[in-house]
Amino acid sequence: MHLQIGDTLPDFSLPATSDRTVTPEDFKGHYTVLYFYPKDNTPGCTTEGIEFSELYPQFQALNCEIFGVSRDSIRKHENFKAKYHFPFDLIADEEEVLCKRFDVIKLKKNYGKEYYGIERSTFLLDPETQIIHEWRKVKAAGHAQTVLETLKSSSLSE
Repeated sequence: MHLQIGDTLPDFSLPATSDRTVTPEDFKGHYTVLYFYPKDNTPGCTTEGIEFSELYPQFQALNCEIFGVSRDSIRKHENFKAKYHFPFDLIADEEEVLCKRFDVIKLKKNYGKEYYGIERSTFLLDPETQIIHEWRKVKAAGHAQTVLETLKSSSLSE
């Protein structure tokens, strides 16, 4: 079953950077931005990560954590995080556990070749881990600011 707005995060346990294991408990008590991206160290994914990093203090001020998710390994994630000094953790979803639940694995085409990969998507969760907003087919540049504006309006309406 695919998650939709209004659904609560299902149980899972996945490795993340900073030598941690992430479960739904890590999402409770604060807003969470969960952004899915195709691959570490690629132009769009780097842009998106840097923009979320630059706005991180503003997200923090609104009681919000950020997690990036891709199918890359922990080793690749640690290198990517260190290279760009991301202040948030990256979740390694090599088995596509979260990717499948959030329905972000899509058939893609590149230079005439078809393959399955992550469609850049972002989800905003409330402090009870309920999905309150989603963005699909995201364009990386400027996206973090859009998410921040939505968070501001969501946190003000409480």
